[in-house]
Amino acid sequence: MSLHTLSIAGCVDLITEEDRRVHEAMARAKPALAALISDIVPRFLRGGRLIYVGAGTSGRLGVLDASEAPPTFQIDAGRIVGIIAGGDGALRKSSEGAEDDTNGARDTLVSLGLTENDSVIGLAAGGTTPYVLGAIRLAKHAAPGSLAALITCSEVPKPAGADHLIVLETGAEVLTGSTRMKAGTATKLALNTISTTVMIQSGKVYENLMVDLRASNDKLRDRAARIVSTLTGVDRQGAITLLDLARGSAKVAVVMGRLGVDSVAAEAMLSAAGERLDVVLSEAPPIRSR
Repeated sequence: MSLHTLSIAGCVDLITEEDRRVHEAMARAKPALAALISDIVPRFLRGGRLIYVGAGTSGRLGVLDASEAPPTFQIDAGRIVGIIAGGDGALRKSSEGAEDDTNGARDTLVSLGLTENDSVIGLAAGGTTPYVLGAIRLAKHAAPGSLAALITCSEVPKPAGADHLIVLETGAEVLTGSTRMKAGTATKLALNTISTTVMIQSGKVYENLMVDLRASNDKLRDRAARIVSTLTGVDRQGAITLLDLARGSAKVAVVMGRLGVDSVAAEAMLSAAGERLDVVLSEAPPIRSR
């Protein structure tokens, strides 16, 4: 309550100390997050989508996570979707009134043509946002077999239609009600955990590397070359040559380098293995050096 009297150092100390609660909340939520992801993965592997629905900060974080998946994991933009109350304009300008519309997400959800393999994750720091709760209800009505969940930072009952409730107990904000702070941080950590784990289980990662990376600009070309070099043992120039032959695909380049095949054969092997590099390399000779 003495926040307005604190010095700059005092503000930094207090906010930093309170942020410790975010990691404590994530630790407590680990079993619930694991259970949720366990239900998402088989649906995603069957072609389903991961769909985030939120308002305000929560909605922006959902859109952010969805927008970063294609360049990181080379998935179609429609596989992870972010829906925010008020539409894309709300990403930059507050659209607070939109969050009160229980049926606000109807048209967007209908346009997606939900199926039983889709997973709809509602994001609401306070757990009571009508737009989000309505979206969960609408999703289950449109596709009864779909997965629905709510991620919140408040102790609330599991909403109607939700299969999972994830509570990230971050406590009161330093600035009362400003859920862009601890609640927002916890929500982003949860979304990072969900999407990254789903991608790992989908074969988009080998060891700790983004092997589905496609070298489409200078920065990504440099990163892809380092990945290919790490997983094949060739030098940088050799990695770049492999990437060029693989039309920029790091995963194809790695198979070429490890198994001594051309790009056509590498692509065929990956296709037969469900695009899983670990399966293709399971009997590959060890690399020469790291």
